[in-house]
Amino acid sequence: MGRRPARCYRYCKNKPYIKSRYCRGVPEARIRIYDTGNKTASVDAFPACVHLVSDEREQLSSESLEAARISCNKYLVKNAGKDAFHMRVRVHPFHILRINKMLTCAGADRLQTGMRGAYGKPTGLVARVKISQILMSIRSRDKDRHHVQEALRLARYKFPGRQRIFVSRKWGFTQLTREEYLQRRGDGDVVEDGSYLKLLNRRGPLSVKMARMIKASTGQ
Repeated sequence: MGRRPARCYRYCKNKPYIKSRYCRGVPEARIRIYDTGNKTASVDAFPACVHLVSDEREQLSSESLEAARISCNKYLVKNAGKDAFHMRVRVHPFHILRINKMLTCAGADRLQTGMRGAYGKPTGLVARVKISQILMSIRSRDKDRHHVQEALRLARYKFPGRQRIFVSRKWGFTQLTREEYLQRRGDGDVVEDGSYLKLLNRRGPLSVKMARMIKASTGQ
């Protein structure tokens, strides 16, 4: 028996039902990789950032998330280069789908009990998303931003419902706008932390602050 179409499980109708010690025998999610591209690139390498945002409250299957990730990655590797972007899938499929299997063979009415005891068995995993929740984010160089937007446009066809593409005003995956980042980097108030930043507070000895400013301006 094949998979049911996604329209059967598209809407968030019931309570979240996750894997636990009481719910065993859950199949693995189809998506296993959530970060692709140049994951080790510094914050300064990729200033542009584009988001794919959900415009509906719905459920997205792990198969559709994997299909969107593959589509996006393939387009960007071909058009921008495999080290020219960093893509991150921002939702995880934790909600378990259930199916009450019905027999279709001859004499099935003698074997099955219809809707008696209709609580189904686990059949797949989905991510429950809200309106305006970010599904995927990609950071890249400014010159490759149009490739990123096109890759996300193609990835939208893998999902049900409506999605929107937003060009972020922030610097990469950080919490600072471009103007704030450049100013605070010049003041030596930020420290790279992988794809993100650590913001340094203004407390403490003045000598430490001056040493940080000198290091930021001279690069030594």
